[in-house]
Amino acid sequence: MSQPTFDDFDLAPELLKALAKKGYDRPTAIQQQAIPAAMEQQDVLGSAPTGTGKTAAFLLPAIQHLLDYPRRKPGAPRILVLTPTRELAMQVAEQAEEFAQFTKLSIATITGGVAYQNHGEIFNKNQDMVVATPGRLLQYIKEENFDCRSVEILIFDEADRMLQMGFGQDAEKISVETRWRQQTMLFSATLEGELLTDFANRILENPVKIDAEPSRRERKKINQWYYHADSVEHKTKLLARFIVDEQISKGIVFVRRREDVRELSETLRKRGIRSTYLEGEMAQTQRNNAIDKLKNGIVTVLVATDVAARGIDIEDVSHVMNFDLPYSADTYLHRIGRTARAGKKGTAVSFVEGHDYRLLGKIKRYTEELLKPRVIEGLEPRTSPPKDGEVKTISKKAKARRKEKLAEKKKAEQKKKTKLRHKDTKNIGKRRKATSAVENL
Repeated sequence: MSQPTFDDFDLAPELLKALAKKGYDRPTAIQQQAIPAAMEQQDVLGSAPTGTGKTAAFLLPAIQHLLDYPRRKPGAPRILVLTPTRELAMQVAEQAEEFAQFTKLSIATITGGVAYQNHGEIFNKNQDMVVATPGRLLQYIKEENFDCRSVEILIFDEADRMLQMGFGQDAEKISVETRWRQQTMLFSATLEGELLTDFANRILENPVKIDAEPSRRERKKINQWYYHADSVEHKTKLLARFIVDEQISKGIVFVRRREDVRELSETLRKRGIRSTYLEGEMAQTQRNNAIDKLKNGIVTVLVATDVAARGIDIEDVSHVMNFDLPYSADTYLHRIGRTARAGKKGTAVSFVEGHDYRLLGKIKRYTEELLKPRVIEGLEPRTSPPKDGEVKTISKKAKARRKEKLAEKKKAEQKKKTKLRHKDTKNIGKRRKATSAVENL
């Protein structure tokens, strides 16, 4: 059976033309299942790993709906897409504009980080689709600047992230305000977790549930391995050498703590690596500037935390480097999903200290991937992993030192034993007799 193409869906010629221009000919697993269900106006609960085409899976049927049922006169938005972050909102809107480029549809974004009054023009003219973050949109709804009654389709993108970031109540209020809608779609990288299940049950009606495993062709593509590191200093050397050896031109380095972001970026710069960083507290213009630097090749590496990098979608990221392993395996998948997008290949490597092996085990079990250790010549570790001895590159000196310590410990224990006097040990384990004073009572 041949694989379906976009021509097999009942899409308008304008949409097919836009898809062809973008070089999309075959739908991904999530698109194959979600588009037909969405076009039948059914509620959809969809899940697929990051980078497998979720955005097109909801944008194409939404735009098709606008073309199938054109409005007679200008008015308020008919499609509302909610995203957890402003970067993601901008990216979704950008993609929507590309799909709608051969139509007369208008698309706008409403996010935080933009001067409040600048959104005024959005409400004063016709809008077909609005992509928004929940917090800022709710402000406009409360002030009656946004007409929710015209919304026909409500879409939640990266709903799991939205709930994790504490936008659950805002999202639910928006869901209530748009209660006249005909259809709701909820997309997420995973359908696991009580928060998400409860939320989906409240806002969706008899949804078509799609848990799309990417095909082998989509799953591609991400080569994964790790390096055993003795310490933070050793880890930094390994990272810098890896970036140089791999000749990385577009890579993202993930750290766990925001305090380390700027420092690591500076260290890499001192080693001749063009890098910049993203911090959660940055002003929007600075964030955009850092992302643009990586996009345009001014820097080759972006250092970020998971919070700072949420919702960022940069094309052609060849390498994801986990300087620190994340605490959750789900976060690991989100991280590595930033490479190998849209069918391309990618590499994800982790730098693992002794105390990280519990997290590494969790990631291996969750992803069912065999992550193998590698060694960089000249930067071999002197220590071994806590279990299984997966990295056996311990120096002879380290082995000798360990042997000496064990011998010394043994010797000390024997010495201690011989010093115990007979009278200290002869009554051990025997019940003590009452003293004469007690007996006379």
